[in-house]
Amino acid sequence: MMTVDPNTKSIQTHIYQEPKQGNVCCGDSYYVKETDDYFLCAVADGLGSGEQARAASVAVTDVAKAHHHLDVDEIISKCNKATRHTRGAAVAILKIDKKHNEFHYTNVGNIRFYLYSPEGKLTYPLPIQGFLSGKIQKFRTQTFPYDSGSKFLIHTDGLELKEIKSVFANSMNVDQLSTRLQAAIRSHNDDITYIAGHLPTA
Repeated sequence: MMTVDPNTKSIQTHIYQEPKQGNVCCGDSYYVKETDDYFLCAVADGLGSGEQARAASVAVTDVAKAHHHLDVDEIISKCNKATRHTRGAAVAILKIDKKHNEFHYTNVGNIRFYLYSPEGKLTYPLPIQGFLSGKIQKFRTQTFPYDSGSKFLIHTDGLELKEIKSVFANSMNVDQLSTRLQAAIRSHNDDITYIAGHLPTA
């Protein structure tokens, strides 16, 4: 299922999600929120698939929804506590600071994030191994500047991409980017979620 998020203001987003083949319930969850000052995107991939995976991922996005105004390190700490009695989940949280043209990103697990500038620079924060399960652990928040007009992608591991830079380079806008991403789906053996976005030009 693909949707154009109606809750975003200046940042164009396309969201695609589908469950593992044979499942009705998708084990991934997401939450997107944009205000005048920031844009927040949280994606969670519950371990395994089905209803228990979904419960774990929803525990994460419920926290993001309730605390989107906080810094990403505070949000992911609260998400970790929320997963204590669940199967656990891989989590990525992106927060774009529109006033200072920078983004803050933290993750645990195999969710991927890419930022592609109009000049062709690809920024790819390295993922942190593991998953959230309520156990005490350290988190790392990375901060990067961004250029107006940049495109971004955040996706769970059900989407396997090769030559990601060419996918961005050959996409003039978020509609084309989303079309290319859907065309790249070759397997339906895992839950798939991606959020593609296009930042406004100056």
